[in-house]
Amino acid sequence: MNRNHPDSRTISGWRQKAAGILVAALPTLAFLAADTTVSLTAGLIAAGTAAVATFAWRLLHRQKLRQAVIGLATVTVCATVAALTGQARGFFLVPAMIPFIVLAVCLISIMIRRPLTGVLLNKVSGGPPDWRSITPLRRVYTASTCICIAVNIVNAVLQVVYYRGDEPVVLGIVHIATGPVFAAIVAGTVTFARRTVRTVRTQPSRAAH
Repeated sequence: MNRNHPDSRTISGWRQKAAGILVAALPTLAFLAADTTVSLTAGLIAAGTAAVATFAWRLLHRQKLRQAVIGLATVTVCATVAALTGQARGFFLVPAMIPFIVLAVCLISIMIRRPLTGVLLNKVSGGPPDWRSITPLRRVYTASTCICIAVNIVNAVLQVVYYRGDEPVVLGIVHIATGPVFAAIVAGTVTFARRTVRTVRTQPSRAAH
């Protein structure tokens, strides 16, 4: 097999991830399409219908029940806020708060020398339980957490600007775009962490802090 070309398992994994991102974006896309062309009420109905369909799709593809429930609950909360405010931008009020929360968590995690990506992804990356004492590995997680901080700063600014400007379509685009961006950060973190783990195992004397 040519190593320069991805095998069928890799291609299948990419397709599943792409499908997952599209499915996650479906309720937002449905809301924006119906709200823009018909009315806010139609947008809420479309979002709710898409959310239920997304929930069923995730269960059908045997994704974690927690992930499916969180997705459904998120759309429900967003739709409720939009209904209460009577504004389309209200659908994105809760998502607009997320970057600030993630930003604070990332900053605190670095301050206490427990970078968030390490806490969340070390097990997936095959890192040892004592990864914080391994300087090269900790640097990988610190770097990717810093990237998360930068992305969330940009995200937070965009959310505030376009929420205040009452631009629900742009808010929707920003909201949808965060999925692929953070998926890329996760993939990059896991890739570099696994490489570092392999290097550490072959050169243990250089890994210790």
